[in-house]
Amino acid sequence: MGIFGFGKKKDDAETTSPEGTPEKEAGFFGRLGQGLEKTRRLLNTDIRDLFKAEGRLVDEELLDEIFAILIRTDMGAGPANQIKDRIAHDFRGRVVHTEDILKNIQDELSGLMQQDKEPIRMAAEGPTVILVVGVNGAGKTTSIAKLTRWFIDQGNSVVLGAGDTFRAAASEQLSIWAERLGATIVRGEAGSDPASVAFRAVDEGINQNADVVIIDTAGRLQTQKNLMTQLDKMRRVISKKIEAAPHEVLLVLDATAGQNGISQAKGFSEAAQCTGIVLTKLDGTAKGGVVVPIRKEFQLPVKFIGVGEKPEDLTRFDPEAFCNALFATS
Repeated sequence: MGIFGFGKKKDDAETTSPEGTPEKEAGFFGRLGQGLEKTRRLLNTDIRDLFKAEGRLVDEELLDEIFAILIRTDMGAGPANQIKDRIAHDFRGRVVHTEDILKNIQDELSGLMQQDKEPIRMAAEGPTVILVVGVNGAGKTTSIAKLTRWFIDQGNSVVLGAGDTFRAAASEQLSIWAERLGATIVRGEAGSDPASVAFRAVDEGINQNADVVIIDTAGRLQTQKNLMTQLDKMRRVISKKIEAAPHEVLLVLDATAGQNGISQAKGFSEAAQCTGIVLTKLDGTAKGGVVVPIRKEFQLPVKFIGVGEKPEDLTRFDPEAFCNALFATS
């Protein structure tokens, strides 16, 4: 499945997204390229500036300069060191040209980013339940709306659960999206138990014979312990309605937060037993290298990336297409 594949509808194993046409794929690849402009410039222009026409000797000075450029892409010290070590292993003491180094970096990045290209794990029967977690401000509610739109475009019916009952704006925003997209929404009173909303949303999904139930969660409570206890309770009440649910737990991360976003979201990943990542705001304001430490830190597949604010600007992540966009010269 390529970058435009998505979760397959239960009754149609080969269903693909309406976005998966050559024209729309080209359009998305262009937006992805724009979103990665800062990173592409660092990897191409800045590294090219290190070399002369006749090439350059790979020594400690050059290795340190390349390492510094990689760090500026937000990929973190661990992956940057791994790439530096590979360059040293392959080329130390040799005179090389820019293309040799760029190809070496791209190959190592491709290896670092490898992951299973599995779609959303759809339930064999009954609704597929997706729990969405992440810190406030990461784009969680908007990402839920975009995921809803994707599923509906594929002919799936969707029920939404407004489980962030501690933030009235989140519930209101999700209700507006539900009306626009034609999805059912289950809400609770402000400050009510989020687990009860999750329970009722799954119950509604079963009663409607819906294909998908997507449940929002709080991004902040008085203490992290309270928040993680709440997420665990939501998981437990959902599993009482459908034993294997939630089938996916997606962690929403803001690409513009860089390394801070990683540390903020680590607790969510551990407490909620996340199965994948949605990376938002990869639209030119972020440095695309942040995908690398996120993938490495959480050991979770990056399932979706958002490259803009429009509904069509969220799509399935493909490591190969991502690396190609990073090193594209035009």
